[in-house]
Amino acid sequence: MKTVAVVGASLAGLFAARALRKQGYDGRLVLIGEETHRPYDRPPLSKEFLTGKVDEGELALEAEDEDLDAEWVLGARAVGLETQERSVRLADGRAVRADGVVIATGAAARRLPGSDGLSGVHVLRTLDDARALRDDLTRGGRLVVIGGGFVGAEVASTAAVMGLDVTFVVAGPTPLAGPLGAEMAAAVSALHGDHGVRLVCGTGVRGVAGKPGERVAAVELDDGRSLPADIVVVGIGANPCTDWLEGSGVALENGVRCGTDGITSVPGVVAVGDCAAWYDPDFGTHRRVEHWTGAKERPAVAVAALLSGGTAPAGPHRPPYFWSDQYGVKIQFVGHAARADSVTVEDGSPDDRGFLAVYRRAGDPVAVLGVDRTKLFTRWRRQFATAAAQGGAV
Repeated sequence: MKTVAVVGASLAGLFAARALRKQGYDGRLVLIGEETHRPYDRPPLSKEFLTGKVDEGELALEAEDEDLDAEWVLGARAVGLETQERSVRLADGRAVRADGVVIATGAAARRLPGSDGLSGVHVLRTLDDARALRDDLTRGGRLVVIGGGFVGAEVASTAAVMGLDVTFVVAGPTPLAGPLGAEMAAAVSALHGDHGVRLVCGTGVRGVAGKPGERVAAVELDDGRSLPADIVVVGIGANPCTDWLEGSGVALENGVRCGTDGITSVPGVVAVGDCAAWYDPDFGTHRRVEHWTGAKERPAVAVAALLSGGTAPAGPHRPPYFWSDQYGVKIQFVGHAARADSVTVEDGSPDDRGFLAVYRRAGDPVAVLGVDRTKLFTRWRRQFATAAAQGGAV
């Protein structure tokens, strides 16, 4: 390959570029990014960046002396992929021809219908989103967070620590019920009540109230209640950024459909990061993994497959790992809660807000949750990694 284009210049795109160079590719390397910023770390956007403990310079993912010998095309949105001509079309009319393509366009935050034109209503996905939200939070007031995922939980935690009046609205039984399971999610979410955050669970959101062009005034719930709000953060998930691939021949299925190695339906094209739905042997289906570790680890596998023409071994299947910091508490998780038929607390106690829980299926561990149990959790995570490398159970 003489030219490889990496479409998406965030975490997964940067690690793909690094993997290309590390694995011996010495040809032309082009990184295309819709944002004008160089790659930056997203996890602090919902935590330390909002409080001012981390500035923009500290978010940079590149080392000061790092040189990938790459061409950076930033502030350019990809609008099409011509697989026959091997070119990426950009919104400004330019085209980047490439022998190999790494798709790393990520995902875009879902917005609440009817919220356009109201100031004070935020999503949190990009650095620009975080800047706008930080400016609002520093003014104080009543914050309503919508959505029971990690972004919502972390923003609620951060805002409460900053002294705002916070209400957290979740359609499900409790925040984080999806990734952690209802029982353990309830134990973790008790942290919100400890710090004065009001949890409103089991009801959806009808919309937001306020005159167009003015500031949001309230959040209207499906059950008829109205929650006064000066600031609203919408954390209801994200959609994979794959519209630009329509008609390209690249198979799409809630993201870019890939094998266990990132290979797509089109030769010479692989996908990584939040937009990529890799085949998951544990579930027998294609799934997107929207976590930092997946965006960091998977590009090396996909790049190896790209450079070898799709003949490189995929390597051991690593169980997903993610973490969250809320109210000064470290929450870590590895594995799949959805595969478990039982869960037991094996160290500490949820009442003390510090514990380790093991999820099992037919007696075999399939996931572990650690809440302020970093050392013990790390030992368990190593066991999962070893088992994955050996192709067996923990």
